[in-house]
Amino acid sequence: MNETKDEGLQGNEKIEQAVLALQHEPTQEQLAHTLTVLRRRMKAQGQLVAAVEPNLGGAPVQTADGARWWYAFTSFEQELKGAEAVQSTFLVEIEKLFDAALTVPEISGVILNPWDRTLQLDKNLIRIIKG
Repeated sequence: MNETKDEGLQGNEKIEQAVLALQHEPTQEQLAHTLTVLRRRMKAQGQLVAAVEPNLGGAPVQTADGARWWYAFTSFEQELKGAEAVQSTFLVEIEKLFDAALTVPEISGVILNPWDRTLQLDKNLIRIIKG
């Protein structure tokens, strides 16, 4: 396989695998495992592909309950699975994205991979990951 993945994204398939397992078995134990995988990637200076909407100063998406979220992807392949193209993206360290999300009162958290292998991380879960 031709490996063209950015170095900061290498290892994020572990996040995708953990989220998939959580979707199949939504237990507290599997959630704890998934958050641990995210913490390990964060501590290893792992990165995510963050979406940017130039006119909004970020990329909030609104859920059915009216909450606003940022969204990010574990890989460029995950980004491309969406029905609508994301206009602009940038690579960001997981920890820096989480730190920023915790400081913005207008958003509820970060949604990872909104099109597939989705994980909705509210600020409480982000704080748990950060430890």
